[in-house]
Amino acid sequence: MTETGTLDDPANWGAADLPDCSDKELMHRHTHGDPDAFGELFRRHKDRMWGVALRTCGNPDLAADAVQDAFLSAFRRSDSYRGEAAVTTWLHRITVNACLDRLRRIKPTSELPEFDLTDGADAPRDVDIRLTVQEALAQLPEQQRAALVLVDMYAVPVAEAAQILEVAEGTVKSRCFRGRAALAQILAEKDPPATQEAAVEPDSAS
Repeated sequence: MTETGTLDDPANWGAADLPDCSDKELMHRHTHGDPDAFGELFRRHKDRMWGVALRTCGNPDLAADAVQDAFLSAFRRSDSYRGEAAVTTWLHRITVNACLDRLRRIKPTSELPEFDLTDGADAPRDVDIRLTVQEALAQLPEQQRAALVLVDMYAVPVAEAAQILEVAEGTVKSRCFRGRAALAQILAEKDPPATQEAAVEPDSAS
């Protein structure tokens, strides 16, 4: 954490202390002219936002474009961050919206390219399962997919997911419930038992 004097006085700012700043301190410094603060935010959160975008878009090219859109938007609209929510919640919201915008620009019948969602350590069978689940996820309505990605794949609490998606908590729960049921049905039609086991199980807490 930086001291209050360092946070409030630009004369005391330096790139060396950025890793010790909280996300909110980085946002403060960025909006008050620190040229390096947003770069630290990007370094911190780009991998997570990429993962969210990849699973929401179902396409690595679209995901890359969406993440680029999201961080450019966050950089330009930093004054819209009011500090009530966590910076990560704000970034998630912008990233999900960027993904949905990208998805609306393409034809629904566009085919998914094959790509590996794993880190390379899984056996070929596990890779096939993950790809099958990803393809099934891509068949869900956009809003259900976004809710499932946040709540079930990234363990974002329902309350925070509601803030990100800008809907009521009950809406998030409903989208997750319907999305899980639809995903299970799609996977059941694909038949492999192992794939069905890989589907997201309903969480009674959500």
